[in-house]
Amino acid sequence: MDVFDELLRGVRGKGAVFGRSVLWPPWSLRFTDGAYLTLCIPLRGAGWIVPETGDARHVALGEAAIVRGPAPFSFTDDPANVTAAADATAPAHASGVREVRWGEGAPDAVDRGAEFDCATVLLAAAYDVREELPQRLLRALPPVLVVPDEQDCSPMRDYLEAQIGGGRPGHQIVLDRLLDWLLVCTLRDWFDRPEAEPPGWYGALGDAVAGPALRAMHEDPAHPWTTAELASRAGVSRTTLAKRFTELVGNGPVAYLTEWRMTLAADLLTRPELTVAAVARRVGYADAFGFSAAFKRLRGESPSAYRRAAAATQAAERVVPAS
Repeated sequence: MDVFDELLRGVRGKGAVFGRSVLWPPWSLRFTDGAYLTLCIPLRGAGWIVPETGDARHVALGEAAIVRGPAPFSFTDDPANVTAAADATAPAHASGVREVRWGEGAPDAVDRGAEFDCATVLLAAAYDVREELPQRLLRALPPVLVVPDEQDCSPMRDYLEAQIGGGRPGHQIVLDRLLDWLLVCTLRDWFDRPEAEPPGWYGALGDAVAGPALRAMHEDPAHPWTTAELASRAGVSRTTLAKRFTELVGNGPVAYLTEWRMTLAADLLTRPELTVAAVARRVGYADAFGFSAAFKRLRGESPSAYRRAAAATQAAERVVPAS
């Protein structure tokens, strides 16, 4: 199993697109929705992403940017404009900003006159990534990353714009899937860039010694793997595997397996239909006591305490504030 695929499987859009903005200078949008990831794609024109801390990053037409949250950030034609930013999640608009949304009661199209041709059009999608699996990958990202379009994706941008304005049945699902695809491609391209700092396991996937062991653990995390058995998968000795794996990943195979199992367990514990004993069995523990001890050692709290805290967080997020 491809570890990258597995980690990204939890990063999914569900009504993720919250707006397309048509912007005339001077303009500035402030994003305060607290999303864990925000994908920004200029469909026309260009702009600057200004995080709360760190340097502004220019995003040109043909580039895609990902901002790691949940801190607010701004998208602007000039970094000096951020003090006059408009909240991108609010109905009010600052001077120079026109917000176009879709859904019930939203316009189906935008005036495409000469004035529109001079505007910047930003497509933004927010992803609330709470699961532990994708968080392992997202923690390796910088606050802002920009990936050039090394292939001509202008037909895709045109298609996205057409889907937004068309109002056809199922258009939100189409947009979600297209944006999922763009997000995954952007992340994959970023980790292949020289300025990226991918986690150790990412580079280890392609290694002839560590790679087979990594894939075996991810294919069947509940199997009682030993260093000797994992070494046999790579056709090397235990000593060779342990040395190479530690060099690339940062810890040994058994320690990595335990950490991976606890990551899987953390997400499983958010499912109320699974008992702690059932979660233990799914991640390779014969009894709940050994699993609970390992979980508390790595996570600092018992599985039951973790489950209660996760349930309380989910309940709080479901509460809709009174209008």
